Amino acid sequence: MAAAIGDICGSVYEFKREKPQVIELMRSDVVFTDDTVCTFAVAEALLHNFDISDNLAHRCLMHRNAGYGGMFRKWIALPKEQRTPYNSFGNGSAMRCSAAGWMANSEDEVMKLAKKTAECTHNHPEGIKGAQAIAMGVYYGKTDMPKDYIRKNVLDKFYPEWSDVTLEKFIPTYKFEVSCQKSVPVAIICFLESENYKDCIHKCIETGGDVDTIGAMAGPIAYAYYGEMPADFIDRAKSMLPEWMLKVNEEFDAVVK
Repeated sequence: MAAAIGDICGSVYEFKREKPQVIELMRSDVVFTDDTVCTFAVAEALLHNFDISDNLAHRCLMHRNAGYGGMFRKWIALPKEQRTPYNSFGNGSAMRCSAAGWMANSEDEVMKLAKKTAECTHNHPEGIKGAQAIAMGVYYGKTDMPKDYIRKNVLDKFYPEWSDVTLEKFIPTYKFEVSCQKSVPVAIICFLESENYKDCIHKCIETGGDVDTIGAMAGPIAYAYYGEMPADFIDRAKSMLPEWMLKVNEEFDAVVK
């Protein structure tokens, strides 16, 4: 649910030509997008040992207008035997992988599960790395690692070129980016500089980038770390989601909590 709420809050700010001056979370016109669909599809596959590729295609075809990227839209429409990885390093791998961080019981398992969630489409090394970085952030958050530890072992390790970057430094010039290399570290920084889950999502939208996806990446790390989300946000999200997602959410909570 943490990824879905980040996605939903950011949905109305994506593709804006100028950075938002006033940010209202959970506006009346918010929707869930491809980030939510893919996150729940991957979580369902990991829970029930379904083929991730098959389940992604199955669930995404149920929501054809969720805003998928061009290559992914073509991929889900292909017959099973033609659905092969297409070497993407887009952030689609990182926005859907958070279940790997929640379900893993070791760092090694995080890396393996995150790679598994990515490589059916995003088999480029940067696509896999993006998923592993976000999933590792979730894992460290749920295991009560402090932010300094998460910074050192996620941001500094996976994206050392972003080590000294702050929101204040890059927000004025940051633009819409869909590569893992230029959006995953942004999501991690939004979490690191946040005070709580809500503040994290607010910072994601402030970036003015691919804000719904940044929220879907940062949100699960923030929830894993802070241990709570606004109750009204949860209720609003649940009122919008289809029955299959609510079922997955209930099953997932029963397993990982």
